[in-house]
Amino acid sequence: MEFLYYQEIPEPDVLAGVMELHKHVFEGAELGLEKLVEKNNLITLVARENGQVVGFKIGYEFKEHTFYSWLGGVHSDYRGKGIASELMRRQHELVKTLGYKKVRTISRNERRKMLLLNIKVGFDVIETFTSEKGKHKIILEKKIRED
Repeated sequence: MEFLYYQEIPEPDVLAGVMELHKHVFEGAELGLEKLVEKNNLITLVARENGQVVGFKIGYEFKEHTFYSWLGGVHSDYRGKGIASELMRRQHELVKTLGYKKVRTISRNERRKMLLLNIKVGFDVIETFTSEKGKHKIILEKKIRED
């Protein structure tokens, strides 16, 4: 397994793999390039095996000292192998070195495995809300450095 990270839009072949995997993970939902371009301090982590993107984690600066872990997923054929945990660990390690103090994410009860992973690694539930589409969402944050 190869892990890569980008502090910008990934190169075209990697980006295509991320977009295809996003469709697989999020039931056909498209990830448009324009959504990535508009994010401040975009960071993309990718897990590849034999050149194929099998996992990804994308985030950006939410506000000063807070990084928002926005999107992520692992191909169904590769789940249960610790890839999501490793991508998360690497993301937190990287953003900590970049000066961020907290990581924020939003989850849903339907994505129970990801919600439980977030809680297991130290995220706290700080708020809940209902989206415009009527989905119940859970906001979580984790401190990654004290200063």
